[in-house]
Order: sequence, then C-alpha cells, then structure tokens
Amino acid sequence: MTKLATICYIDNGRELLLMHRNKKPNDVHEGKWISVGGKLERGESPDECARREIFEETHLIVKQMDFKGIITFPDFTPDHDWYTYVFKVRDFEGQLISDKDSREGTLEWVPYDQVLTKPTWEGDYDIFKWILEDAPFFSAKFVYQEQKLVDKHVIFYEK
Repeated sequence: MTKLATICYIDNGRELLLMHRNKKPNDVHEGKWISVGGKLERGESPDECARREIFEETHLIVKQMDFKGIITFPDFTPDHDWYTYVFKVRDFEGQLISDKDSREGTLEWVPYDQVLTKPTWEGDYDIFKWILEDAPFFSAKFVYQEQKLVDKHVIFYEK
C-alpha cells in the first residue's frame, strides 16, 4: 500500500526547527531528531498538508514555502511504501507551540552547524545537507531494512 506524506524543514536564517521524537508511544522515529510533517488527509494537496501539519505540530503559520523534492521510502513501515513531498519554509509567523502542548516530541531551533550532530535516520543527514545547501530540486529513494539504510538513489534537477 502507498502512503503519502510531507516533510517540512523550517529555517529561520540561522537554525532549522527540529523535533526530538520523545513523546509518542510506539513511534518508528523514537529518539530521532527529524523535521515536522505528516500524512496527507483525503482530498488534501501536498501544499495543504504541509501547512496543516506545520501548524498542528508547531503553531507556526506558513506565509511562503519552497517545494524541494520527493523522497520514496519503499517498505519503510510494514507493507507500506511512503512517498514524501519535501518543503522548505523560510517565511512564517506565529509563536512556537509550548513543549507541554507538543504531542509528538520536543521542538528545538538547532543551529546550522549542529544539525548534523543530532541522532537521526542515516538518510536524513543527506536531506539536512540538501536543505542547508539549498540544493536543486531532487528525487530520491532511500531503502531501509531493520532501520538501516541499505540503498539510495538520488537525482538533482538543475534549472
């Protein structure tokens, strides 16, 4: 079965907003530092999903975002291939949600030079680099087995 989702990197010009996944029971991302985002709901576009998920998880309101790429995760969860739309947000407003109101994890503004030191999925280090370097639009596939990256394929589309 195919699942559609968004991955949203929020950038304030000095730091990326990351979530330490430390609150949700039975979380496949438990203990990892990841971006915000989530599953598309029925009838929702990727753009609408990104804006909704960002607001739900951070209380920030997106004013503008860039569509950066698509990543496929075959069999990432049992019997599910995940297709994810990747966005970068630099223009937003609002007050960050309080830690007690965050349901999935602790949000933290992580300085650029510390982003790659946080424990996360092996493939996420590549994505962090692409986001920080403002890489061209990309299509990628990350294949994991038992939470280890065993294969990847990436294409960058120059303008």
